[in-house]
This record gives sequence, structure tokens and C-alpha cells, in this order.
Amino acid sequence: MDKYIGKRLDGRYEIRELIGVGGMAYVYKAYDTIDDRIVAVKILKDEFLANEEFTRRFKNESKAIAILSHPNIVKVYDVSFGDRLQYIVMEYIDGITLKEYIDQQKDIRWKEAVHFTVQILRALQHAHDKGIVHRDIKPQNIMLLPDGTIKVTDFGIARFARSDVRATSAEEKAIGSVHYISPEQARGEITDEKADIYSVGVMLYEMLTGQLPFEADNAVSIAIMQMQAEPKRPSEINSDIPEGLEEITLKAMQKDPAKRYQSAAEMLYDIDEFKRNPSIHFEYKYFVDETPTRFVEAITRVKGAEAEQEEPSEEELEEEQVRKGPPVIPILAAVAGAFVLVALLFVGAVALLKLNSGESKEDVAVPDFTGQMYEDVMKEYGDKLDIQTIQKSSEEEKGTILDQTPKGPTTRKYMDTVILTVSTGPQMITVPALGINETSEVVEQRLTDAGFLVQKFEQPSDEVAEGIVIKLSPSPGEQAAKGSTISMFVSTGKEPVEPVEVPNVEKALLSSAKTTLQDKGFVVNDANIEYQNSTDPSNILPKNYVISQDPAPGTELEPGQEVKLVVSSGYCDVKITVGLPRPKSSNSAAIINVKVVVDNVEQPDLALSGILAKDATSPTFTFTQQASSYKVSILVEEAGKGYEIYQEYQVNGLIGQATQTFSQDFVFEEDQQTPTTEPPETSGDASGSESSGSFLDGLIDLF
Repeated sequence: MDKYIGKRLDGRYEIRELIGVGGMAYVYKAYDTIDDRIVAVKILKDEFLANEEFTRRFKNESKAIAILSHPNIVKVYDVSFGDRLQYIVMEYIDGITLKEYIDQQKDIRWKEAVHFTVQILRALQHAHDKGIVHRDIKPQNIMLLPDGTIKVTDFGIARFARSDVRATSAEEKAIGSVHYISPEQARGEITDEKADIYSVGVMLYEMLTGQLPFEADNAVSIAIMQMQAEPKRPSEINSDIPEGLEEITLKAMQKDPAKRYQSAAEMLYDIDEFKRNPSIHFEYKYFVDETPTRFVEAITRVKGAEAEQEEPSEEELEEEQVRKGPPVIPILAAVAGAFVLVALLFVGAVALLKLNSGESKEDVAVPDFTGQMYEDVMKEYGDKLDIQTIQKSSEEEKGTILDQTPKGPTTRKYMDTVILTVSTGPQMITVPALGINETSEVVEQRLTDAGFLVQKFEQPSDEVAEGIVIKLSPSPGEQAAKGSTISMFVSTGKEPVEPVEVPNVEKALLSSAKTTLQDKGFVVNDANIEYQNSTDPSNILPKNYVISQDPAPGTELEPGQEVKLVVSSGYCDVKITVGLPRPKSSNSAAIINVKVVVDNVEQPDLALSGILAKDATSPTFTFTQQASSYKVSILVEEAGKGYEIYQEYQVNGLIGQATQTFSQDFVFEEDQQTPTTEPPETSGDASGSESSGSFLDGLIDLF
């Protein structure tokens, strides 16, 4: 039984099943007990734990993917590099490889092929922007989800284009899957993002035609064909392929990197043009090589000890594959020795090409290459000298030669070795994170320690306190050249504001007052407006007029501050308590009627009728006439004997004041015994008046 299944790695990743076996690693389906999700765990085989090259490549894969974040690139969640166990925790992909899909479909409809290619190019553009060249783009390393989404995987031999100085061996430069390898990669030259473009072109060719552009009995022959041979035009195999799409495919597969698309973005642009107009023609010219090359017959045997070994098949040379989700068909890959053998075969083939080229063995005049571009030197001297390279980051443009050994000018023998130190451009490092409420001193020190220069800019901020860093440019997490300048923006606090004199809005209509204050930059909060009646006879205002304001007019105040208003609620309610006449004896009562007249208009709703007892409480009438001045008359009659004016009042509605202007006594003709019958019903609605006691058996209480 597998020793990992059922185990929990680092107390977190519960291994459930083996889903893939590669040349240097096992891949398991696992459960992340902390984040509650299914993941893929790639574990380096035990036999490679002590192999420096394989552990370097294993770590390189995690490093490459960890700095990438793109929907078309598999995610890395966690890594562990112990002495006895090394693993990478990745996104679990429930799908099949693009190679499996091609094999199933034989040839793919061109619209579907374009859909897949666009996603692959977007992923590569993101990687290239981060300084990473994949170097092993092939359909076996492309996962296809059921919804048609593409995921690029396996960055095991990816190269960091701006990595630290490290000599590049011929084996490492030639590594990659031979059916998809670029010519310059097969020759062991420096590779950049254009090598990935070539591999995408080969994949697109395969999807459109159902065939690989180059096939042979062994890997070395295929590598030589990649360098020299011309593939059939895709339309000769599948006549349904649009001409514009064929042109895009063949331009991506140009032998000379300078004639290829220079970036994934450039190829995406042409694909977008094609998608808008499938009948487009780009008028590209193909397979025109200004430097004639000599075709070399397929090499089937190698002299020396290696001749006795069986040639590894292409399937054995495929880098480790991860197949996630049903059906799971593990793919065996070669062990490390196969890679060494293939690299030696590549180097031997290149040497054989040079021996067969017929070049003279005369001495070669070697100039001072310093300052020249590597590609230009290779074009002129690549067939005369054995040029080796050391990559080094610098401020010089990528590809610039920084140094050489031996120094030039000098004279060397034909195919003598010359070592060139070539610039990979500035070393790119990540801008450090910016914490919450960090001072400029703290952030500046962190940036300086990381290798950046800092330029400080000050700017006001209403949200960020003085001395705190607002932002960095480039932003934290972005890549920037070591030694470059980071702009640091520091808050000076709120920008000082000149105070403004508060205008006088008292006695103004509320709407006009608000407009006046807001035009000056002040705030009027409707929720804080206080409404009240005018009680000062000298300052009586109609409804919705400003009575007073705070701060007072003429106060100096910063714009943005609040001005509070007190506003008139309108005319006041007036209450009048009427002392009605009483029978003379305590056991007497009378039936009376009361009529209320306002400005000579009878108010039937305020009329009263009932039995008037000696100890009855006087009624109170409330008037809400909403007028500045009006007259109230109270008329009283003993039942059936005619009304008489009993009292009159003059009312000031602005200040809620009633002044009695007339009053006369009302005399009952004679005392009557308290009636034993029920009092007559009152007429009208008595709402709006107030009283207390039992006058008219509670009828007056309703007022």
C-alpha cells in the first residue's frame, strides 16, 4: 500500500488517493483540513531528495507559480521543503490534459482551438510580465476543465528571466519536450518568452491539423527538424483552416525568434483581429531564412559508450504529468538519466552540424563584444566560436553583453570557447507590503532595506493622519527593479481651510436660509432644525421663517461645519376657559345652551347643551384658527329663552394670547330643582376643547 495514503502531512493535508506519477514526483488528491477544500499535493520522490538538480527544479516550480496569480494558471497554496519530505500543495484540477482531448478529437474545430490558445497566451503573458519563461509549453502541461477553461501547469523547468547570476549548462538550455521545443532551445541558446510563443504555435498547429509538425524515429532527429525543417502548411492537411489563422500559426513557428511574435500580447492582438474578421489576410512571409543551413540526416546511433543504450522514446522523455479527476491514467516519465542522455545527444547533434558545415578551421579575429547585443554577436560568430553564456542582472538592457572571457580584441582558433556575460536586465524584486497607519520613517527604512531608493511626496488627506503613508508607487506586491526609486506619498493631515463669516439668515424663509448657508459651505442638518412658536411680541414670525441661528451671524467658522436653526412653527393655539353662570342654590340646576362664534361665524362643533349644576367645572375651549387676530364670542341661553352675549375675547394668534373685551352677568329667572330626566344630547363634535370635572356629565370634557 502507498505509504502516504491515509497520512496527514504537517497535521493539515490528509492524503486520500494517488492521481498521478511523474518522472520526479507523485501527485495525490488530498483534503486541506484547515481551509476545508480538496487540493493536489505533489511530493518529490525519495530517490531525488539528495539530487541537487531535481530539488532545485522542484523548488523552482513552487517559486514560479507562487508569484503568479492568473485564472488560467494553476494556483500554489503551500510548500514544504524538509530534509525527508518535500511537497507542493496546489489547486486541484478536475479535468483532462489538452493532449488527451486532442487525441480524443483527432483535430479540433478552429474556433475551439482559438478559444484554448487565447487562454494559454493570456496565462503566458502574465508569466512573462513577471519575468518567468515556462520553457515546456505542451498540451500535456495544459489542463482542460469541463467548462472549457484552460489551466497552465508544470513550471518545473521555468526560467526566471531576471534571476541572479548562474551559469547555464547545455543540458539545461536544451531541456524541454522535443516535439514542442523552439529551435534556439534545441541549440542550447539563451531562451526568452519567444521560445514559449514557438511552443504555442506548435500546439495550435497540432490542434488544427491533428498532427505534429515534425515526426521522426528519435528525439534527436526531431530536434534537428525543429532547427532546420519546414512543416507542411496546416491548410494542406485540413483545408477548412482559415488562411488568417494559418498565417498566425506559422508566424508563431518561425525559426528565427526575431521573425516570431515578440510577445504573447502581440499574438493575442492578431488573434483578436482574426476573430473580428475570419477572412483577414496578414500577408506574412514564411520560411525565408537569410542564413542557409544544411540538413543533417537523422542521427540514429551515437559513438561511444552511449551507443549500446536503447534510444529513449518520446513518451519516456515527457516531463512529469499531472492528471487530476476521473479518469485517472498515470503517465510514466523518464528518470534523471534520460534527461542527461537527451541533453548529450542535443549537444552532439549541434557539434555534428558544425563539423558538417564545411567551415574553415582558420583563426578567428575576436573583437571586444562588450556593449553589443547577444543576438547580433550570435548571428555573426555563432558558427565560428563556441559561445557560452553567464546571465547576470544589471541596469543594462536585456541581452547586452557586459563582459567576455578572453578579453577582446584577440585571436582564437576556430570553435574555441568564448564566455560572454549577458545582461538579463535589472533584478526585479517585490515592493514590500504597506501596513496600517505606518509612519514614513518605518516605511522608508523597509524600502531601503529591500534595495530601493525612496522619493517622498507630501499631500493633504482628510482620512489619513499626518505623517502616515498614504500609498506607494509602484504599489506593494508589484515587481520593480532593484535600486529603482519608489514614490512614497505621506499625509500632511487635513488641508487647512480659511474660516468664513456665517451669514445672517434670521427672519428668512427656511428654504432660502438653507441655500444661503450651503452656498457658503456650511451644513444644515434637517434633523437638527428646531420648530417652535414665536413668543416674543417683537419677533413674531409666520410658519417656516427662521427665528434664530447658532452660531450667531458674523461668527467666523470653517466651511463644512453645521449651523443650527430655530424655525417658527406658525400661529399659536389659544385656550379660553369660560366661567358659566351658576344656579343660586346648591340643589338647583338649569338646562342651558352654549354657542361659540368666531369672527361672526358660528362654530357648531363647539356648541354645548346640557344640565348645569351649581358645582360643575368650567369648560376650556381650544382655538386653532391660524390667524394673526380674531374675535371669539360666547353666547348663553336658559333653555328656550333666547341667547345673550355672555363674554367676548380678542385673540392674538401670533403669540397665543386672548384678551377679554366684554362680559355680562347671566341671571336665571328662578331656581329649579335638579331634573330627574336625562339631559338633552349635544349637537356637533366637541373635539379640540379641554375641561375637568363632571360638567354636563362629561360632555364638556371632550373639548
